[in-house]
Amino acid sequence: MINMAIMLEKSDNLKADDEEVGQIKEMYLKTYQQGREVFIAVCDCDILGKSFREGHLHVEVSPDFFGGSLASVSDVEGALASATMANFVGCKTVEHAIRLGYVERDNVLSIDGVLYAQMVRM
Repeated sequence: MINMAIMLEKSDNLKADDEEVGQIKEMYLKTYQQGREVFIAVCDCDILGKSFREGHLHVEVSPDFFGGSLASVSDVEGALASATMANFVGCKTVEHAIRLGYVERDNVLSIDGVLYAQMVRM
């Protein structure tokens, strides 16, 4: 019984930690709307303004395109609820998109070690 109580306590602590992680502003989020289409661009904070190349692949994480407002996982999840399309750049951002169920790992590209994915809702 003691071990079970300790496991429950650890489980509760992990849940609280997960909730705190959901509030950390570690990404940039920018929303675009054209008619009924809602497009969001999300990237890790530490790669904004950088370019990555590998073979014929190239991604530029432009501040004009991605540099909206600082966002948490919860903020991105809320924006994704109404998004019809999304671009995700950066290891943290793409991992969050996978965890939230918007991207499948098999559909993720790695460009010079930086993860990149897209989502289209049909």
